[in-house]
Amino acid sequence: MEHKKWSLQIGGRILEIETGLLANQANGAVTARYGDTVVLATAVMSQGASKISGYFPLMVDFEERYYAAGKIKGSRFIKREGRPSDDAILSGRVVDRTIRPLFNPRMRNEVQIITTVLSYDGENDPGVVAVIAASTALSISNIPWNGPVAAVRVGQVKDALVVNPVNGELQESALDLVISGTKDKINMLEAGAKEIPEIEIIKAFAFGQEAIAKIAAFIESIAQEIGRKKSQPVLLQGSPEFESKIREILLSGKLTEILYDPDKKVIEEKTRVIKEKVASYIKENFTEDVDKLKEIAEQVFEEVSDEIVHQNILEKEQRPDGRKLSEIRPIECRVGVLPRTHGTGLFTRGETQALTVTTLGSPGDEQIIDTMEVDTKKRYIHHYNFPPFSVGEIKPMRGPGRREIGHGALAEKALLPVLPPKESFPYTILLVSEVLSSNGSSSMASTCGSTLSLMDAGVPITRPVSGIAMGIIVGKDNTFKVLTDIQGLEDHYGDMDLKTTGSEKGVTALQMDVKVEGVTLAMLQAVLEQSRQNRLEILEKITAVLPEARKEMSQYAPRIITLHINPDKIRNVIGPGGKIINAIIDETGVQIDIEDDGSVFITSTDDVSAKKAVKWIDNLTHEVKAGETFNAKITRLMNFGAFAEILPGQEGLIHISEMADRRVEKVEDMVKIGDIVPVKVKEIDSQGRINLSMKAVAKNS
Repeated sequence: MEHKKWSLQIGGRILEIETGLLANQANGAVTARYGDTVVLATAVMSQGASKISGYFPLMVDFEERYYAAGKIKGSRFIKREGRPSDDAILSGRVVDRTIRPLFNPRMRNEVQIITTVLSYDGENDPGVVAVIAASTALSISNIPWNGPVAAVRVGQVKDALVVNPVNGELQESALDLVISGTKDKINMLEAGAKEIPEIEIIKAFAFGQEAIAKIAAFIESIAQEIGRKKSQPVLLQGSPEFESKIREILLSGKLTEILYDPDKKVIEEKTRVIKEKVASYIKENFTEDVDKLKEIAEQVFEEVSDEIVHQNILEKEQRPDGRKLSEIRPIECRVGVLPRTHGTGLFTRGETQALTVTTLGSPGDEQIIDTMEVDTKKRYIHHYNFPPFSVGEIKPMRGPGRREIGHGALAEKALLPVLPPKESFPYTILLVSEVLSSNGSSSMASTCGSTLSLMDAGVPITRPVSGIAMGIIVGKDNTFKVLTDIQGLEDHYGDMDLKTTGSEKGVTALQMDVKVEGVTLAMLQAVLEQSRQNRLEILEKITAVLPEARKEMSQYAPRIITLHINPDKIRNVIGPGGKIINAIIDETGVQIDIEDDGSVFITSTDDVSAKKAVKWIDNLTHEVKAGETFNAKITRLMNFGAFAEILPGQEGLIHISEMADRRVEKVEDMVKIGDIVPVKVKEIDSQGRINLSMKAVAKNS
């Protein structure tokens, strides 16, 4: 391919697309540059059908390279990049969720998109650039796809909306929104917000959509200039007669009645029976390609089910479980479920149940984040676990996947704006949500359970937060119906899944995926308006159980005592090679964390040990003043007086003339090494030397 470049100004910076220089054996390859952030995107499609059955085999990878930021990371023995960071996984999910809806779901060629960060300038987000690069690579390739799409980041700095804010601006921003879509629709949202009203969120959507339309048109012009002719994909398709017969079996088997049962287990059992009828028909009438025909029949089942759900909701407002469109499933909230944990919240909504457990730790328990983009520490952490038993399945337990990491990040963002600052609550906070039963909206159950758990643990959050998963059903004429609290079947056959969290004040987090080309601003506005009513309804359920955070933490939670010392005295606490601080820790059993500004955090579950450590550190860092009295230990004898330790590491001189009211001939006549004597600080001279007096104490007594 010929080497070419195109450029577009967006957000006050130049977006540059380049082709023909790198990775020319891929079906499509481009580099996208924004500032000095450069991302290579490649798109490759297999020639024939994949051996993987049951779904369209699309793989999306986001590859961070430490060299992109000029870093060498890893241990002394291993320097190669290992498993992707959580940030890389989340960026890859953004690319995947943006491009996936625009593929034909019947396509069975394997497609792989790899976005590799080649250069990172510390200001411009490579995740957004990766979406643009992947979209361009697909658009100019011969891979069948209904793009282009584009993405931008929207911030709100000093009440003004900003396209693609740099990292410094993001820290001040009340909104961090990544929005993707086509020229006229939005198909992916990921946001964290500081309790922003829904009307302001809608304005941000419209603002971002303008920039997206501009970038998508730019990509489209590149594809028109150099794009290859799209090839014919391998589609999962049977003869019209076969597919028609399968539809007939499904409808005559009362598939509509099967799907419209309030009990998930009943639906699963009846679905299994009707699928066995289909399998029997195939076995009795065909001898070749039986497995492929079964896969085609499964695809027809999905399409017929989708049509049934769409038709019933659009025409009759009839949901599978019989609820009204705006109705939430029955909710039950509990706290204090486990005896020894620091805080627990059990949130049940319909057949979805999440148990969230809070653990409080010392500042030293903070997670170190060491990635291509950032080197920082994290004091609030949320883990989301989705074991197979929660949906009645058997699977290997192999740690968190992309979905678990994504849902955990969403629940984490949801509570972040209401957490107390470190200055007033220095604890490290770890929340773990265990999804115990799931029929849709488990991430939002985790968010609600997290609010309950934090308040049960005595974490003084500013306001409770709730979450709701909203859906939408769109007709062929673009008419639509909004669904509240979607269950699993509605999530599967619906056209959108929008998770929204927030307090009574405003939105704290958003996440949206679609199964159609995209949704309009009018649709999003209707969904957000309804979601606010539902969130407030859930908040009433939460606060009815626990109106605010408990005044006292669990007896099993550690207590943190915060001291502030002169930064110059830090070395006194640490000691040579850490000798002193380790001695304090070994003798008292506490944890001690010291920051550069002189903040000292003493963490212990035992009050006596904590107070002992506090006194020890107070003595080490005490700044002596004239007039103070101490019981000093004699450490050295000189002809002219004796040196005495008044505090650990701090000595003063008792001149021979200050030992008594009478004349003292020899120092040894008054004291010996090891003696404990009362002294008073007479003065501290200009060189910081401490002069002590024994006779001044004797006079006062």
